[in-house]
Amino acid sequence: MTLRPVFDHAAPRLWPPGGLGRLLGAGVFGSVRQWLRYLDVAFPGHRPADWSEQLARTEARLREFGRMKVLQKMGQSSPADAGAQLGNVRCRVLIVEGTLDPDWADPRAEGEAIVAALPAGLGTVAMIDGAGHYPHTQFPDQVVALMLPFLAETAGAEGRS
Repeated sequence: MTLRPVFDHAAPRLWPPGGLGRLLGAGVFGSVRQWLRYLDVAFPGHRPADWSEQLARTEARLREFGRMKVLQKMGQSSPADAGAQLGNVRCRVLIVEGTLDPDWADPRAEGEAIVAALPAGLGTVAMIDGAGHYPHTQFPDQVVALMLPFLAETAGAEGRS
């Protein structure tokens, strides 16, 4: 069986091992512990210097009344829900993916599928080598280095139109 990006709705979907069970545990059972275990998978390799503090803040917030219910609600939407709206996007889009994102069998293909579903010319994919699902947290300097020229170019293009 071939692994395909999530926006190829006709294709069977295989999830990479490891994170799915933890996501299901967090979503179905409202388990903060399972969400924190998912984050272990979502942050492969390099972790921020304040990783322990980030986890403690995340745990404290999710234990506040109603917070885990919001996370569970977020998990009830499918990628198809967002994918169905991509053709309606009217602004430029920078998709930043981690090469080790465990949520996608092929992170680059996932980003490229999003670009393909956008109106022509609006999307750009950028990959952060060694990052997981949260490249902005793992490698903030690299993400900012991608964002600043994108924003400057986008702002300049908006001013010309």
